[in-house]
Formats: sequence, structure tokens, C-alpha cells
Amino acid sequence: MPRMTTASAPILDALELQNGAEPTHTLLWLHGLGDSGDGWEPAIRLMARPNWPTLRVVLPHAPVRAVTGNQGMRMRAWYDIADFSGIDNRADQGGIDESVALIEALIAREAERGVPPQRIVLGGFSQGAVMTLAVGARRTAPLAGLVALSSYLPAPERQLAQVSAAAAAQPVFMAHGLHDPLVLYRYGETAAAQLRERGFAVDWRDYPIQHEASDAELAAAGDWIARRFAAA
Repeated sequence: MPRMTTASAPILDALELQNGAEPTHTLLWLHGLGDSGDGWEPAIRLMARPNWPTLRVVLPHAPVRAVTGNQGMRMRAWYDIADFSGIDNRADQGGIDESVALIEALIAREAERGVPPQRIVLGGFSQGAVMTLAVGARRTAPLAGLVALSSYLPAPERQLAQVSAAAAAQPVFMAHGLHDPLVLYRYGETAAAQLRERGFAVDWRDYPIQHEASDAELAAAGDWIARRFAAA
């Protein structure tokens, strides 16, 4: 892939990467708890495939907020986490709703810049993957695809309550570490099953890793994204 260049983006502060002028497609990638868009730049470069089209990669930085489960420390987070002992009461639903609106604004901004939803892949890791699934479940105009690494579905009955046929038409790539101590493997496996029950086509992968993204996982995600861009 040609060398990417960087720039700032409006709305949510973000890092942007491009592999050429006048992008026709977009990869919008959401980081995890306490990280930033900048933290995912090296991984995106590993994920990038030579057959990706001319595209813009948008790596937004989540708002800074107090995270209850981390002794109230302020950090970048898409939503508050009450505690890390389970998933039933882990996520702040109000925070999820607020971040869905922020991410939807980024998707709308891409349309204004000439990239319609059907040529946008939305993805993320951990909290960013949770947000990817939350946004995807509410879409009325389908995106090219959804990528969720080390994810779970908090309050799935709420997140998936009003899934439209258009939303379920979005293909999903999910991957998880078999030894993940933070977002247990079974949480991700259950989320994949719940999405399938709502009609989503889910490509599920697992890797002998913990709460991280391995080179093999990133390569598989990059290949999957290439196929989605080719079909868009």
C-alpha cells in the first residue's frame, strides 16, 4: 500500500490516514478504553492490504470522561464502565447513546466528503468494537461492513431491539482472544450468536492471545475489509 499521509479531522478530534488523493472509500476505526486514535495507527498500517482502494482511514479520539471501574480516573472512553466483574451492568447505556451520535456524525461527514455509507467499513477494538456493534445495529442505511475485535454486547436486548433488515444486511467480522482476561472469550462468542439470531452474517475467528490484536488477526481483518471494499 502506498505511504499514508496524516491530517486532522473536524467534529471529534481524529487522526486521518490516506493512501492517495480523492478517497472513494473510508475505514472508520474506534479505539478501546484509555487509548486514542493515534494508538491504532501502527495496527492500521499492519492491517492495510495492497488491494485496498483509495481510501481515508479516520481514527477518532473518544471523549475524556471519568471511568467508575478505574477508580474514577479520567481517560478517553466511549462510555463509562461501572465495574469489570461481568457484562450485565458493565456499560453506561447513556454514554453508549451519546457516542453512537458522535460516530453517526462522522459517518455523515464522510457522505458530505463524497463517501456514502455503502463504501464505509466501521470497526474497532474492545470498547470501540462495542460501539461498532451498537452503531451497526441501529443503522437504517447499511455500511459496507462491521469489524469487532474483542467485543461484547452490553444489554443485548436493548442494543438489538430494533434491528432493521438494512442493519442485518451488514456483514460482520468478529475476532477474539481465547485467553482474554478482560473481555472473556465467551462474551464475544455469545455476542456473535446474538447477532446471528437477528439475521447478521458473522465471520467469527479466534486466536491464542489475550486482550490484544495479533498480527495474524489484523491480517485476517485486513483481508476481510478488502473483500468488503471490492464488493462496495
